Amino acid sequence: MTFERITDVNRALINQFLEQHWFTTTMIVRGTEIDMTKVNGFYWAEEGVILGLVTYVINDGILEIVSLDSLQENLGIGTALVEAAVREAGEQGCSKVVLVTTNDNVDAMRFYQKRGFDMARLFRNAMDRARQLKPEIPLIGQYGIALRHEIEFERILKSSADADPSEGKELA
Repeated sequence: MTFERITDVNRALINQFLEQHWFTTTMIVRGTEIDMTKVNGFYWAEEGVILGLVTYVINDGILEIVSLDSLQENLGIGTALVEAAVREAGEQGCSKVVLVTTNDNVDAMRFYQKRGFDMARLFRNAMDRARQLKPEIPLIGQYGIALRHEIEFERILKSSADADPSEGKELA
């Protein structure tokens, strides 16, 4: 297996994967279109076949995960990709990592919370606005749940300047 950063050399392979698994290279997040052919990220492949992909953008010191795919669950691929994005955020001096998922995506909510992310914001009826830009978004999502809201998760990154001075010290 190989673990690679998205580059100009492998961009066509990444775009093909996005088209195949997301049926588009345009994502709508919080009412904003994101051109997935220009995002950064990492992928996990075996013999040239992508098994996992994480994409992100960095704005104003915040790394936002735009997409995460793991085609073989329970092997640690998704976790490794998320942690690579978190490391990248730290290396780029970001204060936090955020992502948005929809209210029907209970598997993602569980996954991210188990990896240190916390619910930060609810964007009520965001999918109504998203459908104005991308009408093909369905009304019903996973598990038969009405696809209505976006939920933002965040993972705050600690720098040494933010460290609690009592951390790691025994209290008297």
